[in-house]
Amino acid sequence: MAGEGITAINEKVRRESAFVSALLMETQKVVVGQRELLERLLVGILANGHVLVEGVPGLAKTTAVKTLAETLQARFQRIQFTPDMLPADLIGTTIYDPRSATFSVKKGPVFANIILADEINRAPAKVQSALLEAMQERQVTIGDQTLPLQDPFLVMATQNPIEQEGTYPLPEAQVDRFMLKVRVTYPSVEEEREILKRMAFTDRRIAVNRIVSLDDILRVRQVVDEIYVDEKIHHYIVDIVEASRDPESHGLKDIRPLVQYGASPRATIALALASKAYAFIQGRGYVTPQDVKSIGMDVLRHRIIPTYEAEAENKTSEDIVRRIFDEVKVP
Repeated sequence: MAGEGITAINEKVRRESAFVSALLMETQKVVVGQRELLERLLVGILANGHVLVEGVPGLAKTTAVKTLAETLQARFQRIQFTPDMLPADLIGTTIYDPRSATFSVKKGPVFANIILADEINRAPAKVQSALLEAMQERQVTIGDQTLPLQDPFLVMATQNPIEQEGTYPLPEAQVDRFMLKVRVTYPSVEEEREILKRMAFTDRRIAVNRIVSLDDILRVRQVVDEIYVDEKIHHYIVDIVEASRDPESHGLKDIRPLVQYGASPRATIALALASKAYAFIQGRGYVTPQDVKSIGMDVLRHRIIPTYEAEAENKTSEDIVRRIFDEVKVP
Protein backbone atom coordinates (compact mmCIF):
# COMPACT_ATOMS: atom_id res chain seq x y z
CA MET A 1 0.00 0.00 0.00
CA ALA A 2 1.30 3.47 -0.86
CA GLY A 3 2.15 5.91 1.89
CA GLU A 4 -0.82 8.09 0.94
CA GLY A 5 -3.12 5.08 1.37
CA ILE A 6 -1.80 4.36 4.87
CA THR A 7 -2.21 8.04 5.80
CA ALA A 8 -5.81 7.99 4.58
CA ILE A 9 -6.77 4.86 6.52
CA ASN A 10 -4.96 6.26 9.57
CA GLU A 11 -7.13 9.39 9.44
CA LYS A 12 -10.25 7.32 8.87
CA VAL A 13 -9.48 5.10 11.86
CA ARG A 14 -8.77 8.15 14.04
CA ARG A 15 -12.22 9.53 13.20
CA GLU A 16 -14.12 6.27 13.48
CA SER A 17 -12.45 5.15 16.74
CA ALA A 18 -13.47 8.31 18.60
CA PHE A 19 -16.31 6.40 20.29
CA VAL A 20 -13.92 3.90 21.94
CA SER A 21 -12.83 6.16 24.80
CA ALA A 22 -16.44 7.23 25.44
CA LEU A 23 -17.60 3.62 25.50
CA LEU A 24 -14.82 2.53 27.88
CA MET A 25 -15.49 5.50 30.17
CA GLU A 26 -19.19 4.62 30.24
CA THR A 27 -18.51 0.99 31.21
CA GLN A 28 -16.08 2.12 33.90
CA LYS A 29 -18.93 3.87 35.68
CA VAL A 30 -19.86 0.36 36.79
CA VAL A 31 -16.68 -1.70 36.35
CA VAL A 32 -13.69 -0.51 38.37
CA GLY A 33 -10.36 -1.21 36.66
CA GLN A 34 -10.43 -4.27 34.35
CA ARG A 35 -9.38 -2.04 31.43
CA GLU A 36 -7.70 -4.97 29.68
CA LEU A 37 -10.84 -7.12 29.98
CA LEU A 38 -13.03 -4.34 28.57
CA GLU A 39 -10.64 -3.78 25.66
CA ARG A 40 -10.64 -7.52 24.87
CA LEU A 41 -14.44 -7.62 24.89
CA LEU A 42 -14.44 -4.68 22.49
CA VAL A 43 -11.91 -6.46 20.26
CA GLY A 44 -14.33 -9.39 20.09
CA ILE A 45 -17.18 -7.11 19.03
CA LEU A 46 -15.11 -5.32 16.37
CA ALA A 47 -13.45 -8.48 15.01
CA ASN A 48 -16.69 -10.51 14.97
CA GLY A 49 -15.31 -13.09 17.38
CA HIS A 50 -16.62 -14.77 20.53
CA VAL A 51 -14.91 -14.16 23.89
CA LEU A 52 -14.45 -16.55 26.81
CA VAL A 53 -13.77 -14.85 30.16
CA GLU A 54 -12.33 -17.00 32.94
CA GLY A 55 -11.82 -16.19 36.60
CA VAL A 56 -12.92 -17.12 40.10
CA PRO A 57 -16.33 -15.86 41.29
CA GLY A 58 -16.72 -12.24 42.34
CA LEU A 59 -14.36 -10.54 39.87
CA ALA A 60 -17.11 -8.69 37.91
CA LYS A 61 -16.91 -10.93 34.82
CA THR A 62 -20.67 -10.98 34.34
CA THR A 63 -20.97 -7.30 35.26
CA ALA A 64 -18.33 -6.29 32.70
CA VAL A 65 -19.99 -8.20 29.84
CA LYS A 66 -23.49 -7.02 30.79
CA THR A 67 -22.42 -3.38 31.16
CA LEU A 68 -20.57 -3.32 27.83
CA ALA A 69 -23.62 -4.82 26.13
CA GLU A 70 -25.78 -2.08 27.64
CA THR A 71 -23.64 0.60 25.96
CA LEU A 72 -24.54 -0.92 22.59
CA GLN A 73 -27.96 -0.46 21.03
CA ALA A 74 -28.25 -4.19 20.48
CA ARG A 75 -30.56 -6.95 21.62
CA PHE A 76 -28.92 -8.45 24.69
CA GLN A 77 -29.75 -11.77 26.37
CA ARG A 78 -28.24 -13.26 29.49
CA ILE A 79 -28.44 -17.05 29.74
CA GLN A 80 -27.57 -18.68 33.05
CA PHE A 81 -26.10 -22.11 32.30
CA THR A 82 -26.95 -24.90 34.76
CA PRO A 83 -26.32 -28.69 34.92
CA ASP A 84 -30.01 -29.49 34.24
CA MET A 85 -30.23 -27.24 31.18
CA LEU A 86 -31.55 -28.70 27.89
CA PRO A 87 -30.68 -27.62 24.32
CA ALA A 88 -34.28 -26.43 23.87
CA ASP A 89 -33.74 -23.97 26.76
CA LEU A 90 -31.06 -22.35 24.62
CA ILE A 91 -32.13 -22.54 20.97
CA GLY A 92 -35.89 -23.05 21.27
CA THR A 93 -38.20 -25.85 20.18
CA THR A 94 -41.19 -26.75 18.00
CA ILE A 95 -44.69 -26.57 19.50
CA TYR A 96 -47.65 -28.57 18.20
CA ASP A 97 -50.91 -26.68 17.66
CA PRO A 98 -53.78 -29.24 17.78
CA ARG A 99 -56.25 -26.78 16.25
CA SER A 100 -54.30 -26.38 13.02
CA ALA A 101 -52.47 -29.73 13.31
CA THR A 102 -49.18 -27.94 12.59
CA PHE A 103 -45.90 -27.33 14.36
CA SER A 104 -44.59 -23.80 14.99
CA VAL A 105 -41.13 -22.71 16.12
CA LYS A 106 -40.70 -21.03 19.49
CA LYS A 107 -37.31 -19.32 19.41
CA GLY A 108 -35.00 -19.56 22.40
CA PRO A 109 -32.89 -16.83 24.05
CA VAL A 110 -29.97 -17.45 21.65
CA PHE A 111 -31.82 -15.28 19.10
CA ALA A 112 -30.20 -12.00 20.16
CA ASN A 113 -27.20 -9.90 19.11
CA ILE A 114 -25.10 -10.32 22.23
CA ILE A 115 -25.39 -13.46 24.34
CA LEU A 116 -23.97 -13.51 27.84
CA ALA A 117 -23.44 -17.22 28.46
CA ASP A 118 -22.98 -17.02 32.22
CA GLU A 119 -20.97 -19.86 33.79
CA ILE A 120 -20.88 -21.69 30.47
CA ASN A 121 -18.91 -24.59 31.92
CA ARG A 122 -21.83 -25.58 34.18
CA ALA A 123 -23.91 -26.84 31.23
CA PRO A 124 -23.73 -30.46 29.98
CA ALA A 125 -22.35 -31.59 26.62
CA LYS A 126 -25.67 -31.52 24.71
CA VAL A 127 -26.11 -27.84 25.48
CA GLN A 128 -22.52 -27.11 24.48
CA SER A 129 -23.15 -28.84 21.14
CA ALA A 130 -26.29 -26.79 20.55
CA LEU A 131 -24.32 -23.60 21.14
CA LEU A 132 -21.52 -24.72 18.82
CA GLU A 133 -23.60 -24.43 15.62
CA ALA A 134 -24.78 -20.96 16.64
CA MET A 135 -21.21 -19.80 17.32
CA GLN A 136 -19.65 -21.19 14.15
CA GLU A 137 -22.39 -21.05 11.54
CA ARG A 138 -24.39 -18.10 12.91
CA GLN A 139 -27.50 -20.26 12.54
CA VAL A 140 -29.66 -22.61 14.62
CA THR A 141 -31.44 -25.82 13.60
CA ILE A 142 -34.77 -26.49 15.32
CA GLY A 143 -36.48 -29.64 14.09
CA ASP A 144 -36.24 -29.60 10.29
CA GLN A 145 -35.78 -25.83 10.08
CA THR A 146 -32.50 -23.92 9.94
CA LEU A 147 -32.89 -20.33 11.13
CA PRO A 148 -30.24 -17.61 10.66
CA LEU A 149 -29.12 -15.48 13.60
CA GLN A 150 -29.12 -11.71 13.35
CA ASP A 151 -25.83 -9.96 12.58
CA PRO A 152 -23.92 -9.05 14.67
CA PHE A 153 -24.08 -12.18 16.80
CA LEU A 154 -21.55 -12.59 19.61
CA VAL A 155 -21.22 -15.01 22.49
CA MET A 156 -19.46 -13.58 25.51
CA ALA A 157 -19.12 -16.45 27.94
CA THR A 158 -17.95 -16.45 31.55
CA GLN A 159 -16.36 -19.49 33.12
CA ASN A 160 -15.16 -20.45 36.56
CA PRO A 161 -11.90 -22.43 36.62
CA ILE A 162 -12.36 -26.10 35.71
CA GLU A 163 -11.11 -27.33 39.10
CA GLN A 164 -14.20 -25.98 40.82
CA GLU A 165 -16.90 -28.43 41.84
CA GLY A 166 -19.91 -28.89 39.56
CA THR A 167 -18.33 -27.80 36.28
CA TYR A 168 -17.86 -29.57 32.93
CA PRO A 169 -14.71 -29.04 30.82
CA LEU A 170 -15.67 -27.38 27.54
CA PRO A 171 -15.10 -29.53 24.42
CA GLU A 172 -11.89 -28.58 22.62
CA ALA A 173 -13.86 -27.94 19.40
CA GLN A 174 -15.96 -25.36 21.20
CA VAL A 175 -13.07 -23.71 23.03
CA ASP A 176 -11.39 -23.22 19.64
CA ARG A 177 -14.45 -21.27 18.41
CA PHE A 178 -13.69 -18.51 20.91
CA MET A 179 -11.48 -15.89 19.29
CA LEU A 180 -10.17 -14.79 22.69
CA LYS A 181 -9.87 -16.35 26.11
CA VAL A 182 -9.32 -13.67 28.74
CA ARG A 183 -8.17 -14.45 32.27
CA VAL A 184 -9.40 -12.09 34.99
CA THR A 185 -7.34 -11.61 38.15
CA TYR A 186 -7.93 -9.87 41.46
CA PRO A 187 -8.00 -6.06 41.47
CA SER A 188 -5.19 -3.96 42.94
CA VAL A 189 -5.55 -2.57 46.47
CA GLU A 190 -6.40 0.89 45.09
CA GLU A 191 -9.02 -0.56 42.73
CA GLU A 192 -10.57 -2.60 45.54
CA ARG A 193 -10.85 0.51 47.72
CA GLU A 194 -12.67 2.23 44.84
CA ILE A 195 -14.95 -0.80 44.45
CA LEU A 196 -15.76 -0.56 48.16
CA LYS A 197 -16.62 3.16 47.93
CA ARG A 198 -18.75 2.69 44.84
CA MET A 199 -20.50 -0.62 45.51
CA ALA A 200 -21.00 -0.97 49.29
CA PHE A 201 -24.69 0.00 49.08
CA THR A 202 -27.87 -2.08 49.15
CA ASP A 203 -28.94 -0.55 45.81
CA ARG A 204 -25.95 -0.83 43.48
CA ARG A 205 -27.71 -0.08 40.20
CA ILE A 206 -25.82 2.42 38.04
CA ALA A 207 -27.36 3.53 34.76
CA VAL A 208 -25.15 3.58 31.66
CA ASN A 209 -25.85 5.38 28.40
CA ARG A 210 -25.93 3.72 24.99
CA ILE A 211 -22.95 4.92 22.98
CA VAL A 212 -23.11 3.14 19.61
CA SER A 213 -25.75 1.39 17.50
CA LEU A 214 -25.70 -1.87 15.58
CA ASP A 215 -25.26 0.04 12.32
CA ASP A 216 -22.24 1.80 13.83
CA ILE A 217 -20.68 -1.55 14.78
CA LEU A 218 -21.24 -3.02 11.31
CA ARG A 219 -19.79 0.12 9.68
CA VAL A 220 -16.77 0.14 11.99
CA ARG A 221 -16.07 -3.51 11.18
CA GLN A 222 -15.60 -2.51 7.55
CA VAL A 223 -13.04 0.07 8.69
CA VAL A 224 -11.26 -2.60 10.77
CA ASP A 225 -11.05 -4.75 7.61
CA GLU A 226 -9.27 -1.88 5.84
CA ILE A 227 -6.51 -1.59 8.46
CA TYR A 228 -3.14 -2.14 6.81
CA VAL A 229 -1.18 -5.29 7.67
CA ASP A 230 2.30 -5.43 6.16
CA GLU A 231 3.52 -8.64 4.55
CA LYS A 232 6.19 -8.89 7.28
CA ILE A 233 3.46 -8.86 9.95
CA HIS A 234 1.65 -11.65 8.05
CA HIS A 235 4.86 -13.72 8.12
CA TYR A 236 5.31 -12.92 11.84
CA ILE A 237 1.78 -14.14 12.67
CA VAL A 238 2.25 -17.36 10.68
CA ASP A 239 5.67 -17.95 12.31
CA ILE A 240 4.16 -17.62 15.80
CA VAL A 241 1.38 -20.12 15.08
CA GLU A 242 3.77 -22.48 13.28
CA ALA A 243 6.13 -22.35 16.27
CA SER A 244 3.32 -23.73 18.45
CA ARG A 245 3.10 -26.80 16.17
CA ASP A 246 6.77 -27.27 15.32
CA PRO A 247 8.85 -25.53 17.99
CA GLU A 248 12.12 -27.07 16.77
CA SER A 249 11.92 -25.25 13.43
CA HIS A 250 12.08 -21.97 15.35
CA GLY A 251 14.87 -22.92 17.73
CA LEU A 252 12.53 -23.94 20.56
CA LYS A 253 13.72 -27.51 20.98
CA ASP A 254 13.17 -27.40 24.77
CA ILE A 255 9.40 -26.88 24.53
CA ARG A 256 8.78 -29.63 21.94
CA PRO A 257 8.06 -32.25 24.68
CA LEU A 258 5.63 -29.82 26.32
CA VAL A 259 3.26 -29.37 23.35
CA GLN A 260 0.71 -32.06 22.55
CA TYR A 261 -1.24 -30.03 19.97
CA GLY A 262 -0.40 -26.62 18.56
CA ALA A 263 -2.72 -23.91 17.26
CA SER A 264 -4.76 -24.41 14.06
CA PRO A 265 -5.11 -22.10 11.02
CA ARG A 266 -8.20 -20.71 12.77
CA ALA A 267 -5.75 -19.25 15.30
CA THR A 268 -3.78 -17.59 12.48
CA ILE A 269 -6.92 -15.89 11.18
CA ALA A 270 -8.05 -14.93 14.69
CA LEU A 271 -4.64 -13.43 15.54
CA ALA A 272 -4.67 -11.28 12.39
CA LEU A 273 -8.26 -10.08 12.95
CA ALA A 274 -7.76 -9.43 16.66
CA SER A 275 -4.53 -7.50 15.95
CA LYS A 276 -6.39 -5.26 13.47
CA ALA A 277 -9.20 -4.63 15.97
CA TYR A 278 -6.63 -3.90 18.70
CA ALA A 279 -4.85 -1.41 16.41
CA PHE A 280 -8.24 0.23 15.76
CA ILE A 281 -8.84 0.65 19.50
CA GLN A 282 -5.44 2.36 19.72
CA GLY A 283 -6.56 4.73 16.93
CA ARG A 284 -4.08 3.42 14.34
CA GLY A 285 -4.68 2.40 10.74
CA TYR A 286 -1.88 -0.18 10.64
CA VAL A 287 -0.83 -3.21 12.71
CA THR A 288 2.51 -3.29 14.55
CA PRO A 289 4.34 -6.33 15.99
CA GLN A 290 3.44 -4.98 19.44
CA ASP A 291 -0.27 -5.25 18.60
CA VAL A 292 0.27 -8.93 17.77
CA LYS A 293 2.16 -9.45 21.03
CA SER A 294 -0.41 -7.54 23.10
CA ILE A 295 -3.37 -9.61 21.94
CA GLY A 296 -1.49 -12.84 21.17
CA MET A 297 -1.76 -14.46 24.61
CA ASP A 298 -5.56 -14.14 24.60
CA VAL A 299 -5.77 -15.65 21.09
CA LEU A 300 -3.42 -18.59 21.75
CA ARG A 301 -3.66 -19.60 25.43
CA HIS A 302 -6.69 -21.86 24.87
CA ARG A 303 -5.50 -23.29 21.54
CA ILE A 304 -2.26 -24.92 22.68
CA ILE A 305 -2.74 -28.21 24.53
CA PRO A 306 0.17 -29.11 26.85
CA THR A 307 1.39 -32.68 27.30
CA TYR A 308 1.30 -34.66 30.55
CA GLU A 309 5.02 -33.93 30.83
CA ALA A 310 4.28 -30.19 30.82
CA GLU A 311 1.68 -30.65 33.55
CA ALA A 312 4.19 -32.67 35.59
CA GLU A 313 6.63 -29.77 35.30
CA ASN A 314 3.86 -27.24 36.15
CA LYS A 315 4.18 -25.68 32.70
CA THR A 316 0.98 -24.20 31.28
CA SER A 317 -0.03 -23.21 27.76
CA GLU A 318 0.65 -19.60 28.81
CA ASP A 319 4.27 -20.46 29.62
CA ILE A 320 4.59 -22.00 26.15
CA VAL A 321 3.05 -18.94 24.45
CA ARG A 322 5.43 -16.60 26.33
CA ARG A 323 8.45 -18.62 25.18
CA ILE A 324 7.21 -18.50 21.59
CA PHE A 325 6.81 -14.71 21.66
CA ASP A 326 10.21 -14.34 23.36
CA GLU A 327 12.01 -16.42 20.72
CA VAL A 328 10.25 -15.88 17.38
CA LYS A 329 12.03 -13.15 15.47
CA VAL A 330 10.16 -9.82 15.41
CA PRO A 331 10.06 -8.06 12.00
